[in-house]
Amino acid sequence: MKIVILGGGPAGLYCGLLLKKAHPDYDITILERNQPDVTYGWGVVFSDRTLSSFQHADYPTYEQLTSGFVIWDAIDVYYRGETIRCGGHVIASVSRVFLLDILRQRCAELGVNLRFGYPVQDLELLAPYDLLIAADGINSVVRQAYVEHFKPKIESGKARYIWLGVDKVLDAFTFIFQENEHGLFQVHAYPSSGSSSTFIVECTEQTWLSAGLDQASEEESLAYCERLFADFLQGAPLLSNKSRWINFPTLKTRHWHHKNIVLLGDAAHTAHFSIGSGTKLAMEDAIKLAEALAGASDLESALNTYELERKPVVELFQRAAQESRVYFETLSRYMDLDPMTFAFQLLTRSGRVTYDDLRLRDTHFGDAIARHWVSQAQHTVLGDSACSSQGVEPLVAPPPLFTPFKVRDLLLTNRVVSQPGAPEEAEAGCPAPAYAELLEMAVASGAGLVLSEMVAVEAGGRIHPGSLGLYQRDHLEAWRAIVSAVHARPGAKIGLQLGHAGRRGATYPRSQGLDRPLSEGAWPLISASPIPYTGRSQVPEEMQQESMQRVCQAFVAATRMAQEAGFDLLTLNYAHGYLLASFLSPLTNKREDIYGGSLERRMRYPLELFETVRQAWPAEKPLAVSLSVGDCQKGGMEVDEAIQVARLLREQGCDLLIVEAGQTTPASELTYGRGFLTALSDRVRNEAGIPTLVGGYLTTSNEINTVLAAGRADLCLWHSE
Repeated sequence: MKIVILGGGPAGLYCGLLLKKAHPDYDITILERNQPDVTYGWGVVFSDRTLSSFQHADYPTYEQLTSGFVIWDAIDVYYRGETIRCGGHVIASVSRVFLLDILRQRCAELGVNLRFGYPVQDLELLAPYDLLIAADGINSVVRQAYVEHFKPKIESGKARYIWLGVDKVLDAFTFIFQENEHGLFQVHAYPSSGSSSTFIVECTEQTWLSAGLDQASEEESLAYCERLFADFLQGAPLLSNKSRWINFPTLKTRHWHHKNIVLLGDAAHTAHFSIGSGTKLAMEDAIKLAEALAGASDLESALNTYELERKPVVELFQRAAQESRVYFETLSRYMDLDPMTFAFQLLTRSGRVTYDDLRLRDTHFGDAIARHWVSQAQHTVLGDSACSSQGVEPLVAPPPLFTPFKVRDLLLTNRVVSQPGAPEEAEAGCPAPAYAELLEMAVASGAGLVLSEMVAVEAGGRIHPGSLGLYQRDHLEAWRAIVSAVHARPGAKIGLQLGHAGRRGATYPRSQGLDRPLSEGAWPLISASPIPYTGRSQVPEEMQQESMQRVCQAFVAATRMAQEAGFDLLTLNYAHGYLLASFLSPLTNKREDIYGGSLERRMRYPLELFETVRQAWPAEKPLAVSLSVGDCQKGGMEVDEAIQVARLLREQGCDLLIVEAGQTTPASELTYGRGFLTALSDRVRNEAGIPTLVGGYLTTSNEINTVLAAGRADLCLWHSE
């Protein structure tokens, strides 16, 4: 077989030597546009898992590489004058020049033809080949020549970064966060040889412009960064190699092969440098391609096998890299976090590392996180002065989910919330004994707070005939008995969620299908605008001042009964397309009066109602809102708008936001999965500055501890599988 490989970087070289090793009779030529002494970048990072695959793929290469490795297991975070170290992250790095030299030597040993200074712009000029492997990077000539088939998509990152080196040997992967008059800069640095380290500086576009770095030469950029990080560098000079400030391009390619042409490494995909090395991914591609060619009977089958096996793995890696890239691009939202929480947030940013992982990797760091959480909880519960007078940090501490949480005068013994589903057996709104038993079981499970399902404030606000309600005196007595039973258990607390179904009302119970309108016995519906929820649903009446006042008074009456019943916390439902949510979303609010149009006007009625309820609810008790933080549909409310809503609610006395999403219309496109609401909670909590409760299929203590310790939420809804 005659094989031509375009690109003499690590991907092309490694693929060439693996194929030649497996098939000595193959005619393999590698064409590289640059000369051998031209290379960019500094160090290349490999995980211990990648090293194991190298060992099996070609031991001589592995042996030579490991002789030049710098290996470390710690990550250092420099933030607010503190240095926090977490060990157990076994990573190896090597100079890119050293790596290329080894791969070239191995190719030469095996008889691979290497041609340097051989730029290829016209593929027709190449001699006939059986297989063309495109390892020619992000600007691949091959991919561009067949762009209609490969269908690439490149997304440019919002941050600017410059790839530098430093004449200093580090002993850990190092993150540095430094602010000056121009903005926030961060550094990703790691040892790359026995004498120098890689030093990547990153900042937002605005910070880059404010610092004048858009006009700076390579030398001026170098000098600026040396001044900025002088305390860390301690006289060590920064190094450049045709370094310039660029945006990171994330490349995704729909197809990886076409006829007898296949893409490899950066020609097919890229992943942000903050989560690992593109070289690592590219060399793993080479291993899989070589294995596929060795195990298939024909070329087409081999290329199909390579793409089918490798592409899903890379896509998972790219998703994690995307989370990490966005984290660094929006880092300013986390600058109010304390150093320990900030470090944990950083280490778990991609979702691949959890609380339990870090405790296993470094027990000292895990213990420090637990002690920190106990200390923070003590300050919240006892107050700063009381904690200062004690002056003793705990030696043994529970994980975050077992720490107390205080909001106004409500003290929860732990951070877990349980919300059992209600049986569809309420009679005219009155909770059935079976629901009382479910709530008592939830309390017995040990949850710090038990939260009710949505409870209608009037008969016309029910979802279905068996929905819970609190609009009659017999409802009050039933709820009073439930609350009394809950409070009989020491430390147990219970919250009530009030709402109005709006245009999602008058349906059959959910067990008989979602949003199926009643064929008989239906009641009139109301909403922000006369838009039915589904094509079969009843058209709701657009609310006018009279119905707005009536519903507001119904919420106030239910609030007062909730206080009589003894509930510890009250929640108002502004989520999932129900009545109050229908005012907030532009998909469901088409009004032309003062309650429709801009976000400020769409918020008017929900905010008026909240203020009225806040006045009726005791000042010492917390009031929460369950909010859809995004409609997950084109033209709907986005997260940025929801954050504005959260800020206004906080200013009006909202103490807690329960994060929900989607279901504003049946067309909502929400991706469900473990922890699917966590990223939304993270943004709301840290940008709006309000405590959050988040669910989204959190099913283990590890998931909950990870969410809490990273400051992505304050309370978690435990989903029982």
